[in-house]
Amino acid sequence: MRFLHTADWHIGKKLHGYDLLEDQKKSMKDILAIAQDEKVDAIVIAGDLYDRSVPSVEAVEVFNQQIIEMNLEAKFPILAISGNHDSSTRLEAGAPWFSQTNFHLYTRLEQAFTPIEWEDTQFFLLPYFEPIAARLYFEDESIRTLQQAMERVIAAMKELFSPDKKQVLVSHFFVAGSEKSDSETKIEVGGLDGVPGSLLTDFDYVALGHLHGKDALHQENARYSGSPLKFSLSELNQEKGVWLIETEPTVSYRFVPLTPLHEMVAVTAEFNELISPDFYQNIEREDYLQIRLLDRAIIPNMMNQLRQIYPHILSVERVNGREEGSKRQTNLQQKKLNPSELIATFFEEMTEEQLTDQQQVWVAEALQNLNELERRK
Repeated sequence: MRFLHTADWHIGKKLHGYDLLEDQKKSMKDILAIAQDEKVDAIVIAGDLYDRSVPSVEAVEVFNQQIIEMNLEAKFPILAISGNHDSSTRLEAGAPWFSQTNFHLYTRLEQAFTPIEWEDTQFFLLPYFEPIAARLYFEDESIRTLQQAMERVIAAMKELFSPDKKQVLVSHFFVAGSEKSDSETKIEVGGLDGVPGSLLTDFDYVALGHLHGKDALHQENARYSGSPLKFSLSELNQEKGVWLIETEPTVSYRFVPLTPLHEMVAVTAEFNELISPDFYQNIEREDYLQIRLLDRAIIPNMMNQLRQIYPHILSVERVNGREEGSKRQTNLQQKKLNPSELIATFFEEMTEEQLTDQQQVWVAEALQNLNELERRK
């Protein structure tokens, strides 16, 4: 069979305060178009459907509409799991009757041991779980780490393997040796995070979610799909898309890139260039921009001037540093500022604006709480 592997939609996520719902709608419509063009037999979503455990009303509406289009209208079977960003309890509402339309959404560990069989393939849907869930399910108090839990989970799955079928694991966790980006929330405590890749070798393919880069893991039978969109500046040079998996005659995979509604790009220039029509008319101003400023001098009201031209600025950094920057830093170190003065000065240095009255109140309250905590130690 042929199926599409995607993950980490993070519906409702914001990028440096910018709403991504329109960007996400576009990427999901493109995923559906790929599924239709490639005539896949199923769509696999390996967790983190939402960005928050309690998603906004708008995010839920976007997700519901997308499932309607993919599953009810286009008639694609969907095999999905919950990720660490999802609330398994909330997400599973309605799941008992979803399966009647071939929308299989697994959110609990025990469901992973009921494989979904399709054509020549067994799909084992393993949602994100904590070690305590495995300790309770197997009634084994010795299970304390995720690795110990996964050893038991995979052993139980292998007992269900059908010899005349391929086996695909769909899951959401961190495989030891993978590379993270800044937009991934750490889901581990202590040494609980890494699952050895050697535990996955008995599966013909492992469709992973959690890490946002498709090249995060280099293992023959396992792939992260990566997120459909770039969610942090550390992903600026990543290619986003989906995997297409063929199970016959042997398992093979092909990456299909996605074109975003707004690209994330880095622009290096002097301030006068950036505000010149000759310059900005040659770039897509609606893109999400990381601006690397070549100027050394202080530029009054810099951010406001830039935002009038570029509405989606993610960051502005000085390539060469400000003129007299070292002197200003030295002066700050020489002054014996109290914490509230230091915060106010730092804020003004970074934003070229002063703290509002309300912000000053918040700073004072936060410092008071910290002082009380110190006194209690």
